[in-house]
Amino acid sequence: MKEVLDFPTPCVHYIHNNVNLYHRLKLMARKEGTVLIVDDNDDLLIALRLFLSRHFEQIDTLRNPNLILSTLEKRPYDIILLDMNFRAGIASGNEGIFWLNKILEMDPVATVVFITAFGDVELAVKSMKEGASDFIMKSWDEQKILSTILSAYELRKSRLEVSLLKKKQAHLSREIEKDFSVCYCQSAAMKELDELVKKIASTDASVLILGENGTGKEVVAREIHRLSNRRREIFVKVDLGALPETLFESELFGHRKGAFTDAKEDRDGRFIIASGGTLFLDEIGNLPLSLQSKLLSSIQNREVYPVGSSKPTRTDVRIVSATNMPLQEMLSQKTFREDLYYRVNAIQIEIPPLRNRREDIPLLTEFFLRKYSTHYHKTGLKLNEKALARLMDHSWPGNIREFEHTIEKAVILSDRGMITTDHLFPRFSASQAHPIPDTLNLEENERLIIERALKTEQGNVSSAAKKLGINRSTLYMKMKKYGI
Repeated sequence: MKEVLDFPTPCVHYIHNNVNLYHRLKLMARKEGTVLIVDDNDDLLIALRLFLSRHFEQIDTLRNPNLILSTLEKRPYDIILLDMNFRAGIASGNEGIFWLNKILEMDPVATVVFITAFGDVELAVKSMKEGASDFIMKSWDEQKILSTILSAYELRKSRLEVSLLKKKQAHLSREIEKDFSVCYCQSAAMKELDELVKKIASTDASVLILGENGTGKEVVAREIHRLSNRRREIFVKVDLGALPETLFESELFGHRKGAFTDAKEDRDGRFIIASGGTLFLDEIGNLPLSLQSKLLSSIQNREVYPVGSSKPTRTDVRIVSATNMPLQEMLSQKTFREDLYYRVNAIQIEIPPLRNRREDIPLLTEFFLRKYSTHYHKTGLKLNEKALARLMDHSWPGNIREFEHTIEKAVILSDRGMITTDHLFPRFSASQAHPIPDTLNLEENERLIIERALKTEQGNVSSAAKKLGINRSTLYMKMKKYGI
């Protein structure tokens, strides 16, 4: 052990008796990580530098705390060891806390470990409340010093990972918002909807979004989140219509290791993951009655019980729900709980179908044409008058989703600067009500049959699923697969 790590003799027995520390030291044998030590005691600086240089890649020291900020401007450090008191006769710790706050202003994820000669518990607690990660004593307990600093180093790595994930999430959210920015509308109904979204976004009120499939319910949900006070936190979507009943609790509430056969590790559910942000419950009208009470309890009590745990976990989510189902009828038929309905329906938004706001079609055409022209590297594409008239005349049973798919398809098929009706509806003729498959590809024909069923049933997924002879969740999965 000593030969591998080149570790001081007094620590060997302690290390052998501490498995977690052993593994950390084994990792540190690679000598990674940087440390800045700030103390006015030259002997202590030399001792700490010699001791820690065996385990960290770089050790820098400072006697003057006034040089901390200029040093941190040059490079970040994984761990900063900071004396709590620099002036003789002063033991309040205020100097150290002052510089701690300055460091955290510059680097919010900085990991600071205080050095103190006084075993004052209150002072230690005060420093931790101010943002310190831990503290070590100048009494030179090598075991305690090394264990504390290695733990601080792991904390620093975790903080950096979390910070990176948040940056990626923010970037991803911005990209998604770009992709979903389809509120290029001039109809009175959509302008009114836009104003309502702006009014309610800053509140934490639950929102229920109604509308046919493809009208843009998720777009509105994301816009509510983007304009809310939770916009810096995560937006989590759950498709309740495609979620099997057997996985409901595990997916939404999480589970503990060993809770069931495949539970090989602890897993957080969507409520916990979304805590602090927005939880979007899509297709809530498709949730079986047997599961509605469990969902209601979690929303109402703001806590969840992971599968296999008897202890609740507190959550803080804003609930935004959506459905294309007639919830008022379902209430009268006792297929949707009235208490759940009022819990998720503090504010209701209904999105009109595209056929009822045809004046938005020219702007939507321009938006999607620009989007897919850029995506497929085709510049200068335009629609001729007949093509635009055909778009205006179409009933759009699949609403915005169908419209977007149609424009994308036209961009792909066009080989010149002008898009015609043949590009928009290549499988239609004037005398035919349905597409004619000109391929034996099974997936392509399945997509066409699904589109036909949805059109026949005017976008009602439940009715279309019955026509197709499959269950609703299977149809949802296939719609996602084919981008319908």
